Amino acid sequence: MSLIQDSWHLFNRTNTKLIRRPFLIFFSLFQPIIFLLLFTQLFSRFAGVPGFPAENYLLFAVPGIILQNSFTSAFQSGTAIVEDLKSGFLAKMLVTQANRQAILLGRVAADSARVAVQTLIIYGIGYAMGAHSATGIPGLLIILLISALFGLGWGGISILIGLRTKNSETVFAIAGFLTFPLLFMSTALVPASFMPDWMQNVSKINPISYGVDAIRVLMLSGFEWHTILPAFAVIGSLIVVTMGAVLYQFRKVVG
Repeated sequence: MSLIQDSWHLFNRTNTKLIRRPFLIFFSLFQPIIFLLLFTQLFSRFAGVPGFPAENYLLFAVPGIILQNSFTSAFQSGTAIVEDLKSGFLAKMLVTQANRQAILLGRVAADSARVAVQTLIIYGIGYAMGAHSATGIPGLLIILLISALFGLGWGGISILIGLRTKNSETVFAIAGFLTFPLLFMSTALVPASFMPDWMQNVSKINPISYGVDAIRVLMLSGFEWHTILPAFAVIGSLIVVTMGAVLYQFRKVVG
């Protein structure tokens, strides 16, 4: 069978498992929803600080919460690949005529689709709370694409860790080690101008900042392509690097 056909079947297989265990989607949404409901209220007075770029903190924070979810949810990809290794599913797939690259492609495509669905839920909750986007449905489609591609890039890191360690606890440990430092040293929760100088320098090279800034301009102002296109460039570069490393490691594992 072709790469696309095999990938489609494995994409459906992953999504079928998810449909049968929908609590996985909502469990991973617990932290973002807490941020939406409580964190935005805690820092609501930020909007009154001179120089704050949004009319209210909720509208400012929703893009950061969306990228936070994409970041943390993507690390589930690594635990899933470890589960496939330990259950013997991967070994069974390797003795079939299925395209080997499709095993990975179907997995990461399903994980990106899951991130997009979660993004839509977060966006919907934010909208119900009053965070209305300046770009409407077209902007929402770009937001979904950014979050899905971002999830794909970080999911590659997770899968790489899973393939190298074959241990889900290690994947979670490294995920926790990376998540909060990168999140807080980005523009996800505060404007860059509110950070100490050294944090501003880190945020300038932090991929999360690029994704957040692109989503934020879509929600606050409009289609500012000088901010949106660099985000796609950075996220695309991340995908190329991580997926290249994943394919290399995958060939070593199955070989």
